[in-house]
Formats: sequence, C-alpha cells, structure tokens
Amino acid sequence: MRSIMMDMRKIIIITLAIAFSALNSFARKPNIIFILADDLGYNELGCFGQKWIKTPQIDRLAKEGIKFTQHYSGQAVCAPCRCVLMTGKHTGHAYIRDNGDPKDGSTKHFPFPGQNPIPDDEITIAEILKTEGYTTAAIGKWGLGHFGSSGDPNKQGFDLFFGYNCQRHAHNHFPRFLWRNNKKVPLPGNDRKLSGKIHSQDAFTEEALGFIKKNKENPFFLYLPFAIPHLSIQTTDKWLNEYKKVIPEEEYTHRGYLKHPFPRAGYAAMITQMDDSVGQVLSLIKGLGLDNNTLIVFTSDNGPTFNRLGGSDSDFFKSAGVFKGLKGSLYEGGIRVPTIVRWPGKIKPGTTSDHVSAFWDWMPTLAEIAGTKAPDATDGISLLPAMIGKKQESHKFLYWEFPSYGSQQAVRLGNWKGIRQKISKAKITADINTELYNLELDPGETKNVADLNPKILEKIESIMAKAHVPSKLFPILPEERLRARKKKLNKSN
Repeated sequence: MRSIMMDMRKIIIITLAIAFSALNSFARKPNIIFILADDLGYNELGCFGQKWIKTPQIDRLAKEGIKFTQHYSGQAVCAPCRCVLMTGKHTGHAYIRDNGDPKDGSTKHFPFPGQNPIPDDEITIAEILKTEGYTTAAIGKWGLGHFGSSGDPNKQGFDLFFGYNCQRHAHNHFPRFLWRNNKKVPLPGNDRKLSGKIHSQDAFTEEALGFIKKNKENPFFLYLPFAIPHLSIQTTDKWLNEYKKVIPEEEYTHRGYLKHPFPRAGYAAMITQMDDSVGQVLSLIKGLGLDNNTLIVFTSDNGPTFNRLGGSDSDFFKSAGVFKGLKGSLYEGGIRVPTIVRWPGKIKPGTTSDHVSAFWDWMPTLAEIAGTKAPDATDGISLLPAMIGKKQESHKFLYWEFPSYGSQQAVRLGNWKGIRQKISKAKITADINTELYNLELDPGETKNVADLNPKILEKIESIMAKAHVPSKLFPILPEERLRARKKKLNKSN
C-alpha cells in the first residue's frame, strides 16, 4: 500500500511539472550536459590554480563561461553526493547520506553489490527533464541502486545508462565489463589489472559522443559522472608519456588499490585524459551546430583523495589548494569543489562568481533552464540569475551531515562556518563541541573562534538541530546511534 501511495505522489508531482511547462515557450529547449569528476580537488584544474596537471579543455570552458569559486558538493563521499545532486535535498533529509550496500541480500547475485537504492518516491533531475521532452542518459558511475531495485537508473528517469552501476566496480578503470542498462557489455582484453585494452574513460567518451549524435535533433540531458581521478591510478601510455619525464617521483609506502610505477605522473595523466574527453564533447557539439543551445556544467563530487592512498599525492599537487581537509571531511577541502558553467550567448565569457551555492541548487537550476519547476521538497535555489549576470537570491544557510569518519555536521552561514567532528565518540549530544571559522578571514579553517562569537555559534547550533531529520539508515547523533545499536541487538537475540 505504501509503495502505491509513493508512486501516486511521484505521478502527481511529475504531472504538475508537465502542466507548468505547458505555459512556457514551444521553442526548442537547451541541451544540458552535466560532467561530474570523481574525487577531483579544488586546485587540480589549471583554471583553479594547478601548476603540474594540464587541463586545456576544461580551462577553455572557464574562459568561455563562468567559474563558481564557492560551490559545494552535497557530501564528502560518492553515493550521498550523487543522491543530493539527483534529488536536490541536502543530507539533513536526503535518503542516502553515506556510502553503503543494501543489507537485505537483494543484490548478492550481481558480481558487484551496488549501493543502497534511492526510493521509488524520490523525484530526480532526469525525471523532471523527461516531462519536458528531454532524452536522458547517465554515462559513467551511478552508485544509487542496482538494476531491478528502486534506484535502478532506468527507473529514475534515465533512458540510457552505460557504465559502472556499483562504486566498487569502478575502482578499476580496465574492467572486464560495463553495463548498458541491465545488460553486461564485455570489454575483451581487460582483466582488472593495471593496464588493459579498453580504458573505461575511453568507453564512456565513445558512448557519450554516440548519444549526442543520435539525439542531435531533440533536447537531451547527458549526465556524465566520470570515474576519474578516483583510484586506482590507471591510464594509457598516450597520456602517461606526457608526464613521466616531467613530474618527479619519490619512494613511498604503498597502501590500497593497485600500485602504479609512476603514481604522480599516472594521476596527472588520468586528469588530462578526462580533460581530452571534455574536449571531444565540446568539438562535437560545435560541429553539430549545437554550441549556442547547449549548457555544460563541470564539477566534482567531493574533495581530493587521502594522501598517498593508492599512490596518490594530494600534498604534492596541492590538490585542495588553501583549504583544510580532503575527501571524507566536512572541512572546506572535502566539500568545496571546482565548478564551471558554459552556455554561449547566455553566459558572459571569462566571468567569476563568489555566490555561495551547493549541489542541491542544480535541481531548480536545470528545471528553470528547461522551462519547468522543481519539486517543493528540494532545498535548492536556481543559479540561473548568477550565471547570466542578474540579481541572485542567496541561501540563508547550507547544511551537511555525514555519519562516517567519526560522524560530522557542518553549516555555512554567510562567511561563517561551523563544524562538528567525532560526534560518534560523544555519549550524549550535549558533549559535542562545535568549531567556528570566519572563511572570509580564514579560508583554511586554521583558527577556531567559537569562544569569541557565542551568538553566531548559538545560531549555527540551532540550524544543526533544525536541519537534521533523523534517519534509521544513517543515524548520526549519539542517542540515535544508541537506539540503532539496541534495535540491532534485539533483532539478533
């Protein structure tokens, strides 16, 4: 009965979106290409300050579009940030708030389990755009539910899915197979080793170009959640040779993932390989005469990976720039991400915006661009005014919570940033300490000024309490974790 009610709610919301869109112009709607890098740090692009890694095509996006310098991911790791992006809800009440696989055994017959699925009643960007006549595709890494589950990408608005359904499958860039919808696509010559015949990034690029060509006559939404530069470090000789004699290597103690003989060069090569894919997409769009009617967004799912894991070296590349923290942290380095939007004729080239925004803004932004309305339950504010140089509405606050890495909460309130760490070690909520930083004066979050600003601290802690909606799947506060443990023990006895 509950499932039927959820489906009816979803149908009503989508029907209202269709009715709203009927009031808009009949002119062809703009194509939308949303490119999501995986674990790309704020400072790993040339246009954001990187010195070693070449990213000429993405830098070109910035020269021809707008950079958002204060844009945040939805979460500090993969699956939840994708849920926030797709549904427009921050992690205080998003369904998926952490990585994790379903525990009911429903996906044990798959070679890789997939992650917890988003429910049937969640409305995704793809579903909203489909009401506007868009053909939709997700090509890359999904991580929001396996085929046959409620999170199946084909059940969440995507006409085509191609890539890794499961995040763990994506830990190797030379996989034995990828998925096209619910069918396995073998990749001959690959054996999940350090090298192989078909790099997944090249397969994604080929599939994306084919999708664009096939749908050039009608509006399309192409979501490209690439798996680069997430570990393992793997690329092809074409790109590796650009860096082998340029970037110095040094001895290190390897831990996790595959070991690469030239880890720094290999890491840089992966990003340049992805950059080339972006260039191929740009070239095709221009060649098909779609340039002025195509919006392209480029961003990353969270901050750069842990230093020296799998041979990565975030210190050497200064991957997070001036910011503190890496992937898994709600400090700025873990969630502030490089973001670029290009739309010729609409966005003034070479512009920069310091508007404070986050992943939950993309649902209303893309809905407005498509001429429709986002669901009321979303937390976002359309970024379209900031893109085109008009007056932009600001958020009252931004909120994150994260059950892992000690359990954390964070709030951005104007130039203030409040963050709680190691919540899981507290016996009661009252034992939790809140750090406070002035990001305008201290973007690196080096000086905790909580004791000097009690009123600001009180306001931020009030937001943390109000924005948090308890989750049975992802308990965060001590009392909730205790109840979850007791419930688990009672079930096992």
